[in-house]
Amino acid sequence: MAKIIKEISCVVGEYQAANGQQKNRYQRIGSIINTKNGAMLKIDVIPLREGGWDGWAYINDPRAQESREQPIRKSSGFEDMSDIPF
Repeated sequence: MAKIIKEISCVVGEYQAANGQQKNRYQRIGSIINTKNGAMLKIDVIPLREGGWDGWAYINDPRAQESREQPIRKSSGFEDMSDIPF
């Protein structure tokens, strides 16, 4: 089985942190894997951002398996529907 040796990510937007500071939002777009034939680049998604992607990406060490599987969840406002009268 191929082993992930690096993760590829890029800036896909910005957000405002709780302290009011502007920060970049990153998305993992692929990985570099080690195969029997050597290192290979696997692109999973092409990032979409306003103004278009500039083609630059970061190469980082892989995160722990648990943190990769945890999707970022945004509240939809419908989590607690126990008081709806139907």
